[in-house]
Amino acid sequence: MSKLSKLPFKYSWCSYIIFGAANAFAATPALQGQSGYINMPSAWVETDGTFSTGYGYDRPYGSLWVSATMFPFLQMTGRYVAINGIPGFTNVKGEYGSAYGRYKDKVVDAKLRLLTESTWMPEVSVGATDLLGTELFKGQYVVATKVFGKDRNIEASIGYGNKRPDGLFAGVRWVPLAAPNWAFVAEYDANDYKKDFRAAETAAGQREKGPAVGLEYRWGWLGAQVARHRDHFSANAYLSIPFGEREFIPKLYEPAPFDPKQAPPRVTGEEWQQQPSHGAALVQALIKQDFKNVRVTFEDGTLKLSLTNSRISNLGRAVGRAARTALAFAPQGTRRMQIAYTKLEQPIATYEFTDLQRLTDYLTGLSNRDAFLQTVIVRYAQPSDQIGEDQHGMLAAVANEGALQVQVGQDGNTVQLASEDREANRFKVYPKVSMFFNDPSGALRYELWAAGTYDRRLAPGLFLNSDFKLTVYETVSGVTQASNSLLPHVRSDIADYKRGGRFKLNRLMLNKYMMPSERVYARVSGGLYEEMFRGIGGQVLYLPKDRRWAADVNVDALQQRGVKGWFDKRDYQTVSGFASLHYKLPYDVTATARAGRFLAKDNGVRMEFKRRFPSGVEIGAWYTKTSGKDITNPGSPSNPYNDKGIFLSVPLNIMLPMDTQTVAGVALSPWTRDVGQMVASPGDLYDLVEQPRRDMNTFDGLGNFAERRDEQNLPAVNPPVDALPNPWPLFRMRVEQSVKSTPTLPQWGNGAIIGGGAILASALLDKPVDRFMKKHQGSSVARAWNNIGKATPVVLAGAAAGAVAFGDARMQNIGIISLESVVGAAALSIGAKHIAGRARPIDEKGQWGKAADRSNASFPSNHASVAFAAVTPFAQEYDAPWLYGLAAAGSLGRTAGRQHWVSDVVAGSVLGMAVGGWLWQAQRDNVRSSFAVTPGTNAVSVAWFGTY
Repeated sequence: MSKLSKLPFKYSWCSYIIFGAANAFAATPALQGQSGYINMPSAWVETDGTFSTGYGYDRPYGSLWVSATMFPFLQMTGRYVAINGIPGFTNVKGEYGSAYGRYKDKVVDAKLRLLTESTWMPEVSVGATDLLGTELFKGQYVVATKVFGKDRNIEASIGYGNKRPDGLFAGVRWVPLAAPNWAFVAEYDANDYKKDFRAAETAAGQREKGPAVGLEYRWGWLGAQVARHRDHFSANAYLSIPFGEREFIPKLYEPAPFDPKQAPPRVTGEEWQQQPSHGAALVQALIKQDFKNVRVTFEDGTLKLSLTNSRISNLGRAVGRAARTALAFAPQGTRRMQIAYTKLEQPIATYEFTDLQRLTDYLTGLSNRDAFLQTVIVRYAQPSDQIGEDQHGMLAAVANEGALQVQVGQDGNTVQLASEDREANRFKVYPKVSMFFNDPSGALRYELWAAGTYDRRLAPGLFLNSDFKLTVYETVSGVTQASNSLLPHVRSDIADYKRGGRFKLNRLMLNKYMMPSERVYARVSGGLYEEMFRGIGGQVLYLPKDRRWAADVNVDALQQRGVKGWFDKRDYQTVSGFASLHYKLPYDVTATARAGRFLAKDNGVRMEFKRRFPSGVEIGAWYTKTSGKDITNPGSPSNPYNDKGIFLSVPLNIMLPMDTQTVAGVALSPWTRDVGQMVASPGDLYDLVEQPRRDMNTFDGLGNFAERRDEQNLPAVNPPVDALPNPWPLFRMRVEQSVKSTPTLPQWGNGAIIGGGAILASALLDKPVDRFMKKHQGSSVARAWNNIGKATPVVLAGAAAGAVAFGDARMQNIGIISLESVVGAAALSIGAKHIAGRARPIDEKGQWGKAADRSNASFPSNHASVAFAAVTPFAQEYDAPWLYGLAAAGSLGRTAGRQHWVSDVVAGSVLGMAVGGWLWQAQRDNVRSSFAVTPGTNAVSVAWFGTY
């Protein structure tokens, strides 16, 4: 909770947003979004979970930027930089691209904190600018920052940069104690602007390195800066939102729990069963609290409910409200209560209460949580927990209200026309806007439209889902250049669809959800998936009892729709399918790996990472690597484009004075491309169960069950961030063990003689093997073998990581040794490349030719070094010499692509085996430390622990 939660309620919730954030002057965004001064960075990283966005102008650059502290030690920034003075494409009126305006570039920056400030030591960070794309503003730096003064109101930084900044730089900030919202800043700007992109054509060509001073003002989440440089002013304004906070505004308008005084007199169990109106009264009371799909039965002294809630975001709190209401209506003689929480009528979590008096005492504050937990069972639901269709005719006596009404400020929409009944049948009409960036015909295109959705339950687990669209105004029609993609146009023709018709049926689906067994869910779908594709398909999800991971498989047979947006079609058809693994990491990070076939019939993998903050906000990114060769600019034949992007998901309950499950999301990808694309899921099962599963497995699984003031600080109500402990002491211990076991000089000598002999002997095969591979270079076998060679080290290193994540103590230790070996062998191999400087066979410079770029030299093979380093500890530990054959078969694939000579591969394998064998011998009996991911009763601990 923010510190303003103690203020009287006469303050509006808008005021709460503005004043609720703490003022931390030490981490203030600079003109480019990274924390710093004016243009120079400081070592500070914003508070974990801080999300900032703003606009900075410093002639000739205007930067629209977004920054997020992804981890307590890592700050990432994305900016969209416009350069005044040069056109993006052409400034000749009438030519294609003339409407685009100024030159614009997308930039990604990162800052990593290495050392946290202490009494005597400064904060130390390293950073890199323009990591991806055109790299017009590429640079690296290291900077140290320290706070001084009796009141710690002065900070100073000094650093050194390469390229941008260029050389030594410094900065200082002073916050007057009498005016803590103000700050004075000064810096020595070390950017060499004359070396910037086309600087001679812009104002950058006249700028010099030198001092600059500025004045800042912070007001809650808002901030601004004005600075004076040698011959011009700059300005920066921003908004910083603390996503690490759990709640931004108080829930002033949250409906109160059910008042037991409003319940009718309790009846006997026999009367309850004979007269459905008694159960109907309970169902009606639950529906008034936003519960849907409510089913109730009473058997053998047990009151059973299955239900879902369409508004309350926390599973435990929803179940708590249902339990409070059920207690008030339960027939006399009720001994137990069971509540199954469902999603789309599929049971996910079941709560069993074995002592109803203890339940009553806890809800009324007469019992503590520890005592109450002795009478509660929280478990995964079983198919039998779902109650059948209206077993006792209760629903016939329940009003099925679903009146159409105008709602203002609901579900994140300014206004909407909506209705929803007891079975979650929904109708909604609301305004939407879509943005399209970076087309040559205009940097910004948009459309304003009215969206209409209708979702209806047809039978148990069977739903009709539809989505209509009426375009009110759009500028997308101005996109005139057709896609020149060489892949099937599965996405790059999006502009044709956007202007295909004003009224469209975007989606019309039949979805059947099933639960074959405990922790197994399935879906079968058919219809219009989205604006561009229709088809049939399905998905199966498995949730193990080990709460770290989940796996699913989905397959969809698809046909491309026509641009009119109804039942017209194109000729393109495909089958897309993926096997996906979802894994929970520390800091509430979820890593998802998908492998399969994408929309353009390209095969490959997609990696997704997302961080969930205490507020529920999720920030993530994805990257795909497929067989599709997208050579459209900025892709090229030698470096094809790979689909990538970032996304943001914001639960609207953190910004509203009442709870809601509605989530707003946005995804940004640099280009609309055809490679690595996926169809919109009709209803992803993992998304369906992820949040209730997280709530169920967080500590005791009850969350904010009783909504008691005295328990708001419990870890189950406000879970702490699950972070990794400091691994350095145990890592240092392993290093010390390895150093003590370093081979003696005779051992090194014997190894060098054997390894050197093998390398020299293999050199005799260099030319004949390369002649053979050159002759068969275009064959499918050679191409496939080359691809295997490229993938082998990644697969083997991934297998080592899998051993760490999933193995027992012995396998975890060997997995750690394997990963250490991979890092060590790769470092030595890279160093050897620079020394040897041997040309690759494909360079056609002969067996002993010199490479033009030593960093890309041939000897030794990095792939072979990593592959053998990864398998050696396992081969030694488990007496599995066949692993060497696996690594050799894969590594030799590099000769099939003429990327390496045979002797390169042998040298790499010798290096990898030497490092892997040495570290295995040194650390194989390491019983003092291990990496552990341990599932508890209702929690998962992740640690690297030991004694030292």
